[in-house]
Amino acid sequence: MAGKDHFVALSECHFMNPESMHEMSYYPQFEQWWKSVDGVMRAWGGGRDLAGGEAMPEPRAHALIEYMDKFGVDVCFALRESMMDTAGYATCMSTNGFIMKEIEPYKDRMYLECNVGPVLRRGVKHAIWELEYLYKNENAKLCKVYAPEDAPLNDPGMWPFYEKAQELGIALTIHTGMAYVLPQPTKNTLPILLDDVCLDFPDLKIIAYHMGWPYHEELMGLAGKHQNLYLSLSGIIGWFVHAPYRGYHMIGEALQWVTDDKIVMGCDLAFDDMGAAVDYIRNFDMPEELQEKWGYKNLSEDSKAKILGKNLAKLAGIKATKRIKKAKPAAKKVAAKKTTKKKR
Repeated sequence: MAGKDHFVALSECHFMNPESMHEMSYYPQFEQWWKSVDGVMRAWGGGRDLAGGEAMPEPRAHALIEYMDKFGVDVCFALRESMMDTAGYATCMSTNGFIMKEIEPYKDRMYLECNVGPVLRRGVKHAIWELEYLYKNENAKLCKVYAPEDAPLNDPGMWPFYEKAQELGIALTIHTGMAYVLPQPTKNTLPILLDDVCLDFPDLKIIAYHMGWPYHEELMGLAGKHQNLYLSLSGIIGWFVHAPYRGYHMIGEALQWVTDDKIVMGCDLAFDDMGAAVDYIRNFDMPEELQEKWGYKNLSEDSKAKILGKNLAKLAGIKATKRIKKAKPAAKKVAAKKTTKKKR
């Protein structure tokens, strides 16, 4: 049974610039990247072909707002897609400037989640300047650190950047766990690396994306230890839709380590998948067998409200008030058929 019409906020909503994508298309690692995206979407997208062009909505603001309205998502945090390593660091898939232009018509619904990296490869002083500028002048509410294309999260060279983010009070959203795509190494984003960061920056708000899978238990323990470390369901929530008991176990275990104030929602999925992802939490009902045998707790409506949007709104410094009317229930989705990729 559907719960109350809670405020919903999703971070990590990626937009891509079609012109930039075309300009990168001749690099060999660009095509390798797309093929590895297919791999993660077998789990997160239930087998759909995210790289197939016709299998997903256009990753642009005008497409996102339609699905937000349809599925009752009040606000999102829009994010550029970098992946500069797929082009030998010559260019990127989209920029912060592109995101700002995209979201400009949708004030109070779409906010900037900037990415000023790769921090060390471009030079930390340049990344710090852009972060401070976007925070103070362009209303950036979150900032993503994407270490797979840069350096380990606990590289000492990152300390000035973390110090500036802590000073500004902006929350960092950080990719943790598996580096899902080529040509990126997983060693840069192991959750244990955040222990050093949190020890030196206890007031830096950190949102760990993807629950740190497959190192999620390590991340949960760290989140129980560090009060400034939060767990995000971004991306992996799509897996839970198609494998609900996986979600029951991961969310149930997480709530044995942290309070319901420390879990937030995210997207990182094709936009038409967001309805089923949000409904997974809206309609969450922990099986009695798992409550009895594993000690998991069910989610109250208050807990659902926090996870769906209140927690993220607090971290981003926005009001957790409804922007749209009650959502329509998302239709249950099955694994999409593979489509033939368009030539780029």
